[in-house]
Amino acid sequence: MRYLPAEWYKQRAILMAFPHENTDWADDLTASLTPFIRIAQAIAYATPVYVLCDNKDKISSMFCSTRNMSFIEIPTNDTWTRDYGYISIIEDGKVKLLDFKFNGWGEKFEASLDNSVNRILHKKGYLGTTPIESIDFVLEGGSIDSNGEGTILTTTKCLCNSNRNGGLTKDEVEKRLNKYLGVERILWLDYGYLAGDDTDSHIDTLARFVSKDTIVYIQCLDKDDEHYIELKKMEAQIKTFRTSENKPYNVVPLPMPTAKFDKDGNRLPATYINFLITDKALIYPTYSVKEDKIAHNIFNTIFSKKEIIPVESSRLIIQGGSLHCSTMQII
Repeated sequence: MRYLPAEWYKQRAILMAFPHENTDWADDLTASLTPFIRIAQAIAYATPVYVLCDNKDKISSMFCSTRNMSFIEIPTNDTWTRDYGYISIIEDGKVKLLDFKFNGWGEKFEASLDNSVNRILHKKGYLGTTPIESIDFVLEGGSIDSNGEGTILTTTKCLCNSNRNGGLTKDEVEKRLNKYLGVERILWLDYGYLAGDDTDSHIDTLARFVSKDTIVYIQCLDKDDEHYIELKKMEAQIKTFRTSENKPYNVVPLPMPTAKFDKDGNRLPATYINFLITDKALIYPTYSVKEDKIAHNIFNTIFSKKEIIPVESSRLIIQGGSLHCSTMQII
């Protein structure tokens, strides 16, 4: 018997990978490391952090305190552990770590080192005797979101894409996720995207569970925004979803951040949906725009028993991801 816990399940640690000179962050490495340091510090005050890096002495020296942090030298192509880190499940009452195949979001980027991280980390002994299972199936952690009770959110644009597993049907994907994750129900989003996103519409940029029966989602109210039509269709579809008890979900919109662009004028994938739930805190990305405060107030209402911690993440979206993408919980 398997099941996929929700993100708010008790966590052993959060896995991160820091930028280094052989990554796309190298053109401004000092500035690139700043948000990663802040994210790690925000997590570590209550939850252990495993920091993958190229030089543990160099990276650890950048922190005022390294309490709750382990610095581990493992080669990586990039920093997005959400998509190549372990997916933790419960099998027969015990934790098992699943090592799915990672192909650089449909072979868009070199990913051979990232695809090896889980096996190397396990051999180093940081996960103790927790069993690991390697699975020859492409599945990124950011492409699925669980309510902890047998239901997940995902998107057809990602999981049914021909660049992942040859283009499986919804039915074929559902059978695989039932086998590997114990998933009983899948809520498929057929609409929604973010300009500048390389993931083919990962769910963790669009909509997330924050409880077993509550979904937060990105809402676009500007009719002149290129996302307006797609996100309105997504919003309408979310409102048709029903719980396993056939009741409507509680739905909470988060604002679309004011558009952010890179130096060449390309739209960047800013979203507040890319937050991280830890045991004691809700850590969310900000972008130095007016909607940051609105998002903070909404999170404060939803997660009234957690500390709400913002981290300025504009540097992250230049590389195509955000805060949640740079982390993966291990249970």
